[in-house]
Amino acid sequence: MKTKRAVWKVWNPMTETIHAALKNLESQLGDNGLDVNAAFLLLEHITEKSRASLLADLREPLTVRQAEQFEQLRAELLTGKPVQHIIGEEWFYGRAFTVSKDVLIPRPETEELVQGALQRATRLFNDKSIRVADIGTGSGAIAITFQLEREESQVTATDISEAALVVARRNAERNGAKLTFLQGDLAQPLMNEKWDIILSNPPYIGMEEAPSMSSTVVDYEPHNALFAEEGGLALYQKLAETLPPIMNKPSLICLEIGYLQGSGVKQMFKQAFPNATIEVVQDMNGKDRMIFCEIQ
Repeated sequence: MKTKRAVWKVWNPMTETIHAALKNLESQLGDNGLDVNAAFLLLEHITEKSRASLLADLREPLTVRQAEQFEQLRAELLTGKPVQHIIGEEWFYGRAFTVSKDVLIPRPETEELVQGALQRATRLFNDKSIRVADIGTGSGAIAITFQLEREESQVTATDISEAALVVARRNAERNGAKLTFLQGDLAQPLMNEKWDIILSNPPYIGMEEAPSMSSTVVDYEPHNALFAEEGGLALYQKLAETLPPIMNKPSLICLEIGYLQGSGVKQMFKQAFPNATIEVVQDMNGKDRMIFCEIQ
């Protein structure tokens, strides 16, 4: 995607306000086909203010240091670089998570997967201590959030990428979560144990979709965490084939899916677990986004 040449006037820190910086940057982002919400995130980072404080202080001038930092980071943002990579973090389920080029940026739809898993865990297991695994943990957002929200859980996080596990371990320490980390492909590190809950947000975008995707995603986020063969369905098939022998009864499998993959993934898991109750659940935007497979 080609971006327009940005034009920016010389800063006068004594007269430029947070509001002026915000509106100017929002306009530039919109003109370049980029996410205008990044302007707020960048200014929260620069001013070290919460969203509420930033809104309350819109008429305050930027300091010289803030104006200089804004100029530098604004230029990076207008190249299409994700604002989360620029500021080094993203919020998920009310907690800050370190992100980098080695992991996917956590997204709001995945918060819904965690929420759905927690609700079903309470119904199935009450307050029992359970064994949980997050396959393809990336930043660790799913595993860490589940463990902190349900502290009696024993949570293991796996990823094929050692670089991703470095980020996940850092996030566990940052948020005070107690996890076990294992490196390996999909369920391979888990095969010698039995599990009560499996969580996963695997790569599910078909390779053929890349040309139509935002360059902010394709150019900056790890392809091995985005794309999968067979129209994005390949890893679901592998999970359906490998998970049956390691699931307890009762148990629960919770997966994030692409919005057109609900019926296909449901069929895979129905074949793998003929007696299971399988739900396709929509996200906040009314799109199929989650599969919950309850095994009795």
